[in-house]
Amino acid sequence: MQHILENEALKLCINDAGAELCSVLDKASGSERIWTADPAVWNRHAPILFPFVGKLVNGKYRVGGREYAMKTQHGFARDMDFTCLEETPFSVAHRLLPTAALQENYPYSFCLDIRHSLDPENPRLLHIAWRVENRGGDLMYYSIGGHPGFLMPEGVRKEDCSLVFPGRDRLTYFGANAAGFALPAEKHTLSLSAGRAPYQADIPSTWIFEGQAIETVGIALPDGSPFITMRCEQFPLLAVWANPAGPFICLEPWFGRTDNAGFTGTLAEKPGMQTLAPGGHREISYSVEFHPLAS
Repeated sequence: MQHILENEALKLCINDAGAELCSVLDKASGSERIWTADPAVWNRHAPILFPFVGKLVNGKYRVGGREYAMKTQHGFARDMDFTCLEETPFSVAHRLLPTAALQENYPYSFCLDIRHSLDPENPRLLHIAWRVENRGGDLMYYSIGGHPGFLMPEGVRKEDCSLVFPGRDRLTYFGANAAGFALPAEKHTLSLSAGRAPYQADIPSTWIFEGQAIETVGIALPDGSPFITMRCEQFPLLAVWANPAGPFICLEPWFGRTDNAGFTGTLAEKPGMQTLAPGGHREISYSVEFHPLAS
């Protein structure tokens, strides 16, 4: 089932499947702002990444003296049907609870709530809020992240756009190998002019910015006008990714990331892994502003 949020500027659709934002219609221009999930290119719109971000070496992880399998990258939440808890014209809340089948591969009793809400003052601003709760009796390990794909306007190439990091003149990032595992020792430098750098599709396909306190990131169109602004000040990691075949760019705020290439440690040793004590919870949010397009 889909849920519609709407104001004078935007019309949003959120699916129960994956609690995924699947459409943002810009009313002024009549254009879609979220990637259309073309299966020939990338069959997602804006998936939630939980309880892992990225891949596990050999599809396995180790915790509490046991080994578990998680063959799919980015965990399982994106492929699960969530329960709709609450819906208004301007917000919708979803919940995912574990099943016995899920706990065979992820042994924690968790509660994951996701809320999408339109801002009451800025009609072009969307808030995405997550609440992760540990309802079990053991320390819980998890990662969580966003993966929204922003669709370029018709006739605009992403290679002609810029990434925007306000107030920054230099950042470092690393990529992943062909199998999708991180190469943190192979750092690259991104030099920015007035907080901007041209998007470059070839270096590398995933850019991972780790531990650099990036509070705001955006996409600017070829004429320099703002297209997307994401505020993600809570997050220790940010990734930028795009499929070369599709006219979209993903801006991905992360808690946690893919395994390092060759990693063989436990979850306690896995880079970026988060923990929750029994009975504990954490609230995390980010926002996206869909700037108006020039007429």
